[in-house]
Amino acid sequence: GLPRPYWAMGSVYIVAHPLTGATRSKALYRVLGTLLGAAAGILMVPPLVNAPPLLMGAVAIWTACLLYVALLHRTPRSYVFMLAAYTLPLVALPSVDNPAGIFDLAVARSEEICLGILCASVVGAVVFPASVANVLRDKSRQWMADATLWASDMLSASPGKQVSRHHSRHRLAADILALDQLISQLSYDAESAQRVRAARELRGRMTMLLPVMSSLATVVESLQSAGGVPEPLAAQMRAVKAWIQAGAAEGERPELTSTPVQAGWDAALVAAAEDRLQQMAALWHDCVSLCRRLGEKHIEGEWLPEFLRWDVGRARHYDHGMLLFSTVTVALAIFAMGMIWIQTGWADGAGAVALGAISCCFFAALDEPAPMIQSFFNWNVVCLLISMVMLFAVLPVAHDFEMLVLMFAVPYLIIGLLVAQPRLAMIGMPLAVVTANDIGISGAYSANFQSFFNSNLAGIAGIAFALVWTLAVRPFGTRAATHRLVRSGWSDIAENAVSTRPESHSTLRARMLDRLAQLVPRLAASESEVSADGFSEVRVELCTLALQREMAGLEADEQHAVNRVLRSVSGYYQSR
Repeated sequence: GLPRPYWAMGSVYIVAHPLTGATRSKALYRVLGTLLGAAAGILMVPPLVNAPPLLMGAVAIWTACLLYVALLHRTPRSYVFMLAAYTLPLVALPSVDNPAGIFDLAVARSEEICLGILCASVVGAVVFPASVANVLRDKSRQWMADATLWASDMLSASPGKQVSRHHSRHRLAADILALDQLISQLSYDAESAQRVRAARELRGRMTMLLPVMSSLATVVESLQSAGGVPEPLAAQMRAVKAWIQAGAAEGERPELTSTPVQAGWDAALVAAAEDRLQQMAALWHDCVSLCRRLGEKHIEGEWLPEFLRWDVGRARHYDHGMLLFSTVTVALAIFAMGMIWIQTGWADGAGAVALGAISCCFFAALDEPAPMIQSFFNWNVVCLLISMVMLFAVLPVAHDFEMLVLMFAVPYLIIGLLVAQPRLAMIGMPLAVVTANDIGISGAYSANFQSFFNSNLAGIAGIAFALVWTLAVRPFGTRAATHRLVRSGWSDIAENAVSTRPESHSTLRARMLDRLAQLVPRLAASESEVSADGFSEVRVELCTLALQREMAGLEADEQHAVNRVLRSVSGYYQSR
């Protein structure tokens, strides 16, 4: 006897995922977000309903604050806050004409959504369940295969002059962010704590491997320019290459020794190359052993790392200025739409504000949200046409529940296939959820064309307003985000190179590697005039950290020399 079954129907498609762990995590987060947003509506509407500008201000501020928190959490956990952000306008604004009914509306929405989530979770766990661990294992192996391409070119007898700019290195950095999503969902799978721990250790080792490989590639290029790689070092590189290509078997790692070279700049380069080669071999051993551990059916015993020189913390880089700007513009858009609704007295204006808020929230994390809002607008128009045909031409023929299910089965099976494919999900999801909401299935057929057209046209108008607003206030896009990321990296190097009390080295390493992972896809998508590839800044910062770490054991005159180098590095990046 629930009044709006289309809420449950839409929730099934929102929560459903080919991976069981992902379905469970989305289900939990959607329940929490819905309850949080509904509770906020119950608390806000009764005391503020007679002061519409205050109510719109409260809704705008709530949405912006929860959206800001959601953007800070770059994991599936952000869904709690994202959903709470836009659930409030969905629940609160349609209740302004009947504030006494806000509690019933909030309870009904929560019940419908929880029912849909329960159905999706049970079916996902029983019918063809798929493990996140298997996907994570396959993705990790593919990552190692891509890394092998770079390593093989770099460790060859005559590496190319541009081996430090190998085509696979950017993809490796970007793929680590994708692994983060899978690792966060792994804990919701029926997996042991040891497997989750192994996945997190693997992610850390992969993150450390990238700057080590980049540094080794740069040193090898320098040796090539200076007359070539000494034969003893080249032989060791070939041995490591053969070991990697053979699968990096346990106990078969080649022994690495020092190469005798006359003192001078070449000797420093050779020593650096040997050091990086040893680090790379140790990290590679750890990555391969952890990949194998993830693939084991039953994990036994404790894993012992080979690489112990330094670790990577869990700090992340956040551009708080850009996040604040994005959320404030969303708040202003919601408030502006709300005031237009209030001033015009539009009967269906609540729907416009709610859909406009959803459009702004969904794509706030993107550097260029306007194209996605445009696509969302286009598919909402398509959904309106489909729902019109379904509601006024197809559904009148259905005289019982079985016939109703049959009429929805064929189109929604096709839509389900679209939702399950990542590249088509942004088409399939509106078709599933928006069409169900537009049709508005209830206990009895009671279609009214005027009511149907006005309410759904209001939603499309809200999306159109969100698009125009976004084009006006966020015209800069990926180029500005890239520039800010690069500048942030330079600022970090300049500040910490000469700081008497630098931040924790593990924190700095984690932040700069996270910044690199954010920068890489933007560099490919933008035409930034900033001359940087991300990897060079990582190498410089790692070297400054190494100098600071070793400086305590140096003689006084050596410490002065190192300080001069660090001051020069800081001055260089301050002047850029």
